[in-house]
Amino acid sequence: MRMLERLRGADRCLVGTWVKIPALETVELLARAGFDFVVVDMEHSPISLESAYRAVVVAQGLGVHALVRVPDAGGSHLQRVLDIGADGILVPHVTGRADAERAMSGMIFPPHGTRGSGSTSRAGAWGLDGNAEYVRRGNEETLRIPQLEDLSALEEVEEILDTPGLNGVFLGMGDLTLSTGLKADDPGLRRHVDRLLAGAKARGLPCGVAARDAAAAQEAARDGFSFVMISNDASIFGRAAAELRAATGPLPLH
Repeated sequence: MRMLERLRGADRCLVGTWVKIPALETVELLARAGFDFVVVDMEHSPISLESAYRAVVVAQGLGVHALVRVPDAGGSHLQRVLDIGADGILVPHVTGRADAERAMSGMIFPPHGTRGSGSTSRAGAWGLDGNAEYVRRGNEETLRIPQLEDLSALEEVEEILDTPGLNGVFLGMGDLTLSTGLKADDPGLRRHVDRLLAGAKARGLPCGVAARDAAAAQEAARDGFSFVMISNDASIFGRAAAELRAATGPLPLH
């Protein structure tokens, strides 16, 4: 079952995390920890296309859904990441309807989009599935998620959500608070978030967000988000290592 299908039938918020470390061991450990999905982060990490490919293959092989966040909204990575066979793509900094249309077009096959045919890629089972199935799966089962992390995007949220081909949305609260100078609980900003959640729900669109910890993830689920990324592999390791070292304290010689 692909992640889009699971989100549509889910009775709970799906829990994932960001993958920033280009190591397969990390992905395997996240799978063993019970995460529903991972998001391979090509925007804010040293992960290359090859590392992203391997992470997606390992995650899916272990029963974990795998999304990829591409480096930017320019579209140059969309084709190759889709042909990796990822469950979907997050496109950062979609600032308005025009950005959304351009990104969605690059992820949909003609005549409704501009994605090129590559049925001999992993997404087409190296040609074993045939072109028709490759196209069907790409159009019908792939998550196409714009990240709304600028005030201009939230002000135009209804138009963005109505973009043809869009089938999910992600709120980038970190960049949103940074660019506006507002806190996440600011009443004005909160009204925009509520409007996003209401608009996504009315259209049957899964809406995701990042959370710093378990408590924030639980709050996001109560707010109505349908998928949430808690922390990231690098921070999880870093905090655990720091806590372990601090708990050990100085060890005097005897």
